[in-house]
Amino acid sequence: MQSPSPIAPVAPPPQLQAIRAVAVASLLALVVLGLAWELVLAPLRPGGTLLALKVLPLCVPLAGLLRHRMYTYRWLSLLVWLYFIEGVMRAWNDPVAPRWLPLLEIALCLVLFGACALHVRTRLGWGRKTT
Repeated sequence: MQSPSPIAPVAPPPQLQAIRAVAVASLLALVVLGLAWELVLAPLRPGGTLLALKVLPLCVPLAGLLRHRMYTYRWLSLLVWLYFIEGVMRAWNDPVAPRWLPLLEIALCLVLFGACALHVRTRLGWGRKTT
């Protein structure tokens, strides 16, 4: 009797690695931008505000992104719209911040959403091809 051979994991395609790198980079850039904005660049009060805590929810999905967790990509693609809305509102009417800060936040949110959506779409297509 032969023992069943272990199933070798299938390596993700290289394009998923690139998409993950874009998602992680844009997520980290969004965290750094949020902290710098509220503590140094244009705080509402001198010395910074507690609004810097708004980036804490963005730190949670980092582990899931690094492990290619599909569920993390899905819920992060919804969470990022809250930061997009904040960027739009602050671009429209923020007396303290220079115009480029919220525009950069909007751009990073769009890149992160695109990377998450592309990752999910690629994984679903890749799953259909391998089965």
